[in-house]
Amino acid sequence: MSQPTKKALENALKALLLKKPLDKITINDLTQECGVNRMTFYYHFKDIFDLVEWSCIEDAAKALDGKKTYDTWQQGFLQIFDAVLENKPFIMNVYHSVSREQVERYLYEVTYKLLIDVVEEKAKGMQVKTEEKKFIADFFKFAFVGLMLDWIKNGMKENPERIVDRINTLIRGDIIHALNNYEIVEF
Repeated sequence: MSQPTKKALENALKALLLKKPLDKITINDLTQECGVNRMTFYYHFKDIFDLVEWSCIEDAAKALDGKKTYDTWQQGFLQIFDAVLENKPFIMNVYHSVSREQVERYLYEVTYKLLIDVVEEKAKGMQVKTEEKKFIADFFKFAFVGLMLDWIKNGMKENPERIVDRINTLIRGDIIHALNNYEIVEF
């Protein structure tokens, strides 16, 4: 029963964001919109920002489902763009509010999960320290999220497929190259 209630609150938030900015939405607005009481809201979330964060994490999980391999990372990135576009009023509203850090944290988290799986897959059979693999994933994560935040800031006008194609051109083979550079060679 918990998940449907959380989803109902998420849907209520997204519906309200079509009418007013995040900082004008109250707990009372949310509970009235989905027909639950305030205690039900507080049973699931500590505040509206907690609901925003949960919503971002849920959307991220859906966006990357099954797309975290070297051969599918482009689809994973494209699905992140699609998830953001699908929730444009939500993302734009949150991005332009006091909880902008939540959008950034969401993007960093979802992108890192995608990239670390790709790095781990390509590092199989290699002797590369965990910290080096994390560094590689972080490097590409910051580049991708920076591009996506710029895309959001500019109103999400550029075609996401074009952006992903351009990223692919830049990093094709670079993850493997980076792993080779960090591989521990024993003599």
